Amino acid sequence: MFDQLLQTVKEHLGNNPEVANAIPAHQADAIHQEIATHLDNGLQSQPAIAANPGLLSQFESSLASGNILTSAITGGLVSSLASKFGLSPLVTGAIAASLPGLMQKYAQRNAAAGAGATQ
Repeated sequence: MFDQLLQTVKEHLGNNPEVANAIPAHQADAIHQEIATHLDNGLQSQPAIAANPGLLSQFESSLASGNILTSAITGGLVSSLASKFGLSPLVTGAIAASLPGLMQKYAQRNAAAGAGATQ
């Protein structure tokens, strides 16, 4: 699951020029790992979400709406990126703003993988 999440992070941020251009190239892999780790930890803290693509979609929706769990994940991620990598608030804000789309893409992939496994 982590590798799939990491791949989704790399693709999603790479396809977002505002974020991709703001991340220093020499830190990109480490930043992708950090983002995937934070998201994975958030998903693991909610086992029902990780096991159910429909709940993963609800998680993505709650990320967009700013509920407590997702706010904690986003806040922790922004803080971590700023402290570990020295990213500016502009860059960390752009990354945080891209999380709902990233989670939507991950939910779609997860649902497609689950549907393919049952056929």
